[in-house]
Amino acid sequence: MGAAEQLPPPGPAPEVAQLTEAATRLAVLWVPDWPIAAAVAEGLIGAHQSVVLHDGRGVTAVSAKARAAGVRRGMRRRTAQGLCPDLVLLPADEARDVRAFEPLVQGVEEVVPQVQVMRPGVIAVGARGPSRYLGSEEAVAEALVGAVAQASGSEAQVGIADGLLAALLAARTSTVVPPGRSARFLAPRDVRDLIYITTTRQSRAAYTDLVDLLRRLGLSTLADLATMRTAHVLPRFGELGVQAQRLARGLDAYPPQTHRPEPDITTHAELDPPAQRIDTAAFAARRLAEELQSRMVRRGVVCARLRVSARAGSGAELTRTWRIDGALTATELTDRVRWQLEGWLSGRSGQPPSAALTHLELAAEEISPAAAVQDGLWGRVGRGQVQAGRAVLRVQGLIGAEGVLAPVLEGGRSPRDRVRLVTWGDELRPLRDPEAPWPGQIPRPLPATVPAEPVPARLVDAQGDPVRVGRRGELEGDPALVEVRRATRTASSGTVPTAGTVRGAGAVRGTAATAHPITGWAGPWPVHERWWSGTEPRTYLQVVTEGGALLLAGEGGRWWVEGVYD
Repeated sequence: MGAAEQLPPPGPAPEVAQLTEAATRLAVLWVPDWPIAAAVAEGLIGAHQSVVLHDGRGVTAVSAKARAAGVRRGMRRRTAQGLCPDLVLLPADEARDVRAFEPLVQGVEEVVPQVQVMRPGVIAVGARGPSRYLGSEEAVAEALVGAVAQASGSEAQVGIADGLLAALLAARTSTVVPPGRSARFLAPRDVRDLIYITTTRQSRAAYTDLVDLLRRLGLSTLADLATMRTAHVLPRFGELGVQAQRLARGLDAYPPQTHRPEPDITTHAELDPPAQRIDTAAFAARRLAEELQSRMVRRGVVCARLRVSARAGSGAELTRTWRIDGALTATELTDRVRWQLEGWLSGRSGQPPSAALTHLELAAEEISPAAAVQDGLWGRVGRGQVQAGRAVLRVQGLIGAEGVLAPVLEGGRSPRDRVRLVTWGDELRPLRDPEAPWPGQIPRPLPATVPAEPVPARLVDAQGDPVRVGRRGELEGDPALVEVRRATRTASSGTVPTAGTVRGAGAVRGTAATAHPITGWAGPWPVHERWWSGTEPRTYLQVVTEGGALLLAGEGGRWWVEGVYD
């Protein structure tokens, strides 16, 4: 796609109060379907294939060929496959997106300085300086598109306008909005377009809720929001509503500061020994990210830009700036830094470090007071909790990140389905809604201990005959004796611990084969999931023995221990 085109003559402008404030003139470069292009750059798929990326909940990115078949973002994978039988499914990977985007950013830096990465596939730069140097804003757009094509072979679009929201939307149509005309350009747009401004999970969720509220109130276009009196917006929609109204008017999200700006917050570390591998550098980056986020929380501020800097042993320096809206959690901050280090150290950028990294620095820039900062429900994080977190980080440095896991409670029918182990430090977000109805789920109370692997068991009646599960999930016989054949490692399914669970830690073992007379039992609870694939019905049974209570699961003539009650 070529350079930006001049905006056609606009229609009537909405009745907006005269504003003397001038917004920042920005150029935004957008690479359509960048997650798909990143997968192509990594050699995972071909450019001619029908491809979608998914995150476990639905489709997050769609290739042009799949889109032509009717596949859309947000669809379930099975629905997408029904529309496009030759569809290729790939898991979404933000680290891959950043890693593949680094060569493109370096190519853009050769044309314009002070590049700000909003997210993989979107770059924002100031337009005034480059337009004076290159002669016009159209020349800036052409130079940016050419730099992307030369660096990665990808097609890009550029939009130039006053204010970030107008520039982002202009990039989607390759438009140059004349100065002072951003409000007219934005007026007919749907308020849903405010979502494009977000760069963090927290801000996206907040803007999604705001957009839903605005539409329910009949404010369906940006002009409807822009023409409201600010005095009416603040008490009804809060600070976020005021920011959204400023964006709808073609202004910056925050008014110009009339006082001395807050000083930047920086953290740095000397890497000794130097870091040549990503896991070593990421370990140091995590500590710096947590320290930076903690200092911002203590001061009650947020940053608009995050600068990541690294210095190699040869003296070469690498710097990248990310544009941020809203407050970053420690996990999100760590992810941004880790992804950036992967982009440098993988060598795919064409400009990898000339030697191992010896210095790493993080800087929070454009500091402003947070709208609201408060402690957790039960007060500040305790000293023991902080020490436990640091201990886990040290363990991860010794045995690797995958060696320390934390449980996430999520939706499901069996206790095993309701707990998922993720690497400590990653987002503890359930893939299945734990509050959603799950017909046929095992009733509470749930077992306190769930084996990490199924423990085979044998269930017999009073005559010694095996108790089987019928075709409809019913029991063929009355349980009288349960024999647990072997022990296994166990993992708690209770409250999510603060500092994670070390893989294999706390493992317990029983005898090779132990028989337990059954003094009482409840059930069965038949569950027939995925019946269309020909699977047998599964039955759950609670049994009480002299040694304790067990939750058993059975299919046909096979039984195993699903959980142990305290």
